[in-house]
Amino acid sequence: MKVSIIGLGRVGSTLAYTLLLKEVAEELVLVNRSADLAEGDALDLQHARLFVDHHVDITAGGVAETTGSNVLAICASAPWKDEFKSRLDAAAANTRLFETLIPPLAKASPDAKILVVSNPVDVLTWHAIRLSGFEPHRVMGTGTLVDSARFRELISDQVGIHPADIRAYALGEHGDSQFMAFSCAEAGGEPLEDRPDRRAMFDEAVHAGIEVFRKKGYTNYAIAMAAAYVIEAIAGDARHTMPLSVLIDGYQGVSGVCLSVPVVVGRKGIIRWMKPELSEAEADAFRRSASVIRSTIVQTLET
Repeated sequence: MKVSIIGLGRVGSTLAYTLLLKEVAEELVLVNRSADLAEGDALDLQHARLFVDHHVDITAGGVAETTGSNVLAICASAPWKDEFKSRLDAAAANTRLFETLIPPLAKASPDAKILVVSNPVDVLTWHAIRLSGFEPHRVMGTGTLVDSARFRELISDQVGIHPADIRAYALGEHGDSQFMAFSCAEAGGEPLEDRPDRRAMFDEAVHAGIEVFRKKGYTNYAIAMAAAYVIEAIAGDARHTMPLSVLIDGYQGVSGVCLSVPVVVGRKGIIRWMKPELSEAEADAFRRSASVIRSTIVQTLET
């Protein structure tokens, strides 16, 4: 398994370290606008190889070195500006960045799966499909995977069940319009009742990333672990179900935008798009998310 990580900021660097620890890849290629930074990370990780049993070939380079990648993990982002109020504010600049990055990467690795980590992830996943020309099942974004995990972690203490055994998904936009699909949330076959205290937990989960950012200036561990979890599912053909940002084709009356829904992930990428039954209010929320993302995509195409 050859994994190329594009963008060695806090998230990309942590992802590389996580993949080394998890012994997921046989080859890691690190690409960054600053070659020195990528080379420094590669050297640091090479020095860490002694402490894992699985040999990983770790190099820094450019597009040429990514040739033949099985997974392209896109973590690159334009600089965040102080005046930005939400992830969507970075859409135009990161779309321009993707227009320079994705076509040559896709050409160098025509059989790869693309995992978009950069934000706004739903908008950029749509652009990654457009710019790569790849089939939609080979392009996915981390979406609401971390949001869902944060909620499951919070509610696990309340119900006394390990978070891995709780089936609860945040759907829609990875952003302000996302929602918890309580109508299909359950643990051990028992439904997780939609209650005000649990809605408050979900609100806490949605804003947890902002709280981390406020306290330390960035987020990196949870999102890197989430991205590694996706890559691990691809490498091992694990066929785990998880909420990822993928191209929607007719679900709840929505088509042509990328939003998070539960999908099954394996060696070929997205093996199956799940279609959980939603309440009328949840279906409306999903369509509102689609409207938000569609509007932002249009703006990025016009900029």
